[in-house]
Amino acid sequence: MSDAEKYGDGGDTPLPQLSGAVTPMEGNNGAALGKGSVDDEVLLAKLGYKSEFMREFGNLETFSFAMSMTASIATTFTTPLTYGGVASVVWCWLAGSIMNISLGASIAEIVSAYPTAGGLYTASAALVPRTYRPIVGWVTGYLNILGQVAGVASTEWGLSGMILGAVVICRETYVIEVWHQFLLFCGLLVMHGLLNSLPTAGLARLTRYFVFINIGSAIIIIITLLACTPRSEMHPGSYIFTETINGTGWPSNGLAVLMGLLSVQWTMTDYDAAAHISEEVHRAAIAAPVAIFVAVLNTGAIGWILNIVLCVTAGDVSELPGPSGNAFLGIMYLRMGKAGAMVLWSFVCLIAAFTVQTALQANSRTVFAFSRDGAFPDRGLFGRMNQTTRTPVIAVWVVVAISVLMGVLAFASLTAVNAIFSMCAVALDLSYIIPVICRRIFDGHEEVNFTPGPFYMRGWGLYVNIIMVVWTLFEVTILAFPASWPLTWDTFNYSAPITGAVMALSLVWYFAAGRRYYDGPKSNLSTEQKAAIEPEL
Repeated sequence: MSDAEKYGDGGDTPLPQLSGAVTPMEGNNGAALGKGSVDDEVLLAKLGYKSEFMREFGNLETFSFAMSMTASIATTFTTPLTYGGVASVVWCWLAGSIMNISLGASIAEIVSAYPTAGGLYTASAALVPRTYRPIVGWVTGYLNILGQVAGVASTEWGLSGMILGAVVICRETYVIEVWHQFLLFCGLLVMHGLLNSLPTAGLARLTRYFVFINIGSAIIIIITLLACTPRSEMHPGSYIFTETINGTGWPSNGLAVLMGLLSVQWTMTDYDAAAHISEEVHRAAIAAPVAIFVAVLNTGAIGWILNIVLCVTAGDVSELPGPSGNAFLGIMYLRMGKAGAMVLWSFVCLIAAFTVQTALQANSRTVFAFSRDGAFPDRGLFGRMNQTTRTPVIAVWVVVAISVLMGVLAFASLTAVNAIFSMCAVALDLSYIIPVICRRIFDGHEEVNFTPGPFYMRGWGLYVNIIMVVWTLFEVTILAFPASWPLTWDTFNYSAPITGAVMALSLVWYFAAGRRYYDGPKSNLSTEQKAAIEPEL
């Protein structure tokens, strides 16, 4: 049985172009898949879909889309430094980078096999028998969307804080107020909503050279910090690799150090962002997974060097984060002076803006796919395509609206806002392990037909998947743990309760009404279109 036959009938849309044979590559179940030249529309049709997007993203744009580093480190660097010290910064990043390779590889392998806008949500439902598809697709989809929205909100909140931090450096009498940051946060979200309402070609042009600015800025900051710091003021390796503090209040120093995982996990999360634009990417089965895996490697390696240099040139750590509230900016200001710091900080803020841009684009595609499959009680409204731009504009503004609501938490407690950062990694990482576990549990089942894509780990895959699941459960536990003791309403980590509450409500809705109208991912192919792809299958 083909994957297209496993889903429901689609509408009477025009037949997809199925010309051009696919060069076969034998998978582990004997199925054929494209190798040298992947016909995107044929492969997508085999999965039960006809793309409604324009394919404007090439290899460079896709890699730029998946890459996020300098601004993310700038946003979260203060957390490991103040909770666990410089050793927490260095070792947590190294450990997280190495272990996250298993996450990147596992996700890339599945994305290569299921290059759809739904990403891992669609894959999860396809990797279980028919009976479990609705509930697995439902849980994975809501977890993934929650994590992605939290990612958009937290990155935008971080960007607004970075901009206001620069204002503090330039005007020392200025004091950041919560409502100042909230208004800037909302304005930036509106700006990114407008940009994401552009046609795909415009989005591709905006993304194309982002990777060079990202990596180039990191390298320039590294060189400048080292050049501007006198040798006598540099911390030795014996200090940065061993010096720890306990800024949490918990009796365990080890727990304080592990709190530094927030930086690396938040920076390297949203691995599947490139997957959600698969229907806008040329040769998506190759480009998307390779972009994911290479981005994880580059972010880990360059990010570790950047973190080490920041620690070496940090000066008196006890005086950080400084008046700006951002330790990264505080170190730049200490070593480069006001003018130099502001010039380079403007590029860091630009990178953060690019990061929100790509995150919002990926998030809107997930909402679009979820609505297209009937998982929202919106009668397919969020899954409608704007006929002028050929992009899901309604889904874009839905994400913007929910992100604004998350920002309102700032008026209750800044701790609640910080929980959004943790919730991003917690919800997304939990959604990532679902398809990986399902694939292994139901491997060989007659109703599950997993055909590996070009990115395939073969025999190593099982071991990589095991490492990925164990590591994810460990780091999610740490990220959900309260960072401060004693526990109060202002110090509690709300990431786990909020994630649990959202998922509980979604399950209540599923059993109360959702199961009556949601039957898992639905094909948008007509009967004629399914018949047309039978020779290819």
